[in-house]
Amino acid sequence: MLKGRKELKHEISKMDGVILKKRLSSFMNADPHSNGRGGYNVRSVYFDNFENKALIEKKEGYMNRAKYRVRTYNNDFDTINLEKKSKKNNLTYKEKCRMTAEEYELIRASDILWMENDSRPLMRELFHNMIRYQLKPVTVVDYERDVYIYPYGNVRLTFDSNIRTSLRNPDFLNTTMPMVPSLDHQLMILEVKYDEYIPDVIKMLLQMLDRRKGTYSKYQLSRMYGL
Repeated sequence: MLKGRKELKHEISKMDGVILKKRLSSFMNADPHSNGRGGYNVRSVYFDNFENKALIEKKEGYMNRAKYRVRTYNNDFDTINLEKKSKKNNLTYKEKCRMTAEEYELIRASDILWMENDSRPLMRELFHNMIRYQLKPVTVVDYERDVYIYPYGNVRLTFDSNIRTSLRNPDFLNTTMPMVPSLDHQLMILEVKYDEYIPDVIKMLLQMLDRRKGTYSKYQLSRMYGL
């Protein structure tokens, strides 16, 4: 059974991010999957339809919603995941399964009948929703992510910066595709993810920040930039 997590997002300045990361590094661990400097590059392509279903549900703050994306780290196209991120009663859930670059290209070309009887439940689910809602890959979002982990409360802090969008180009595998910034270069998005509680030491550090709480979805930022 999937376990939901709580997720808070804040817009902060890059300078505050540098200060906070320095303070956190003394008692939080860097993500073990990082590239050696504490972070990695993230590339995702999001699914939506002509009516902007996923975008509208995010903007309007629907209590129960879901979005699909294909994601890789550090442009490693040998390791790609299909992910479903859903929100139910203020808890965030995430499911994923491995897929290949060739499979993504088939999906991008609208060759999807093979998905109907695929062995991966999430792939079958995406197929039915692509048929039902006419979902398709819409836009690529790139950003740099630094990650800090704290075992008590299973806390994960992520700092996302240099967020860029391909507008409406879903050419996920093209690393030379033109990308444009979708967030002021002086800002970054801080995400605080945890299970039951935030330890006081982290809560105290966050209270010292000049921050704005909000939704700040990278997909929403990128799509709104292009509209």
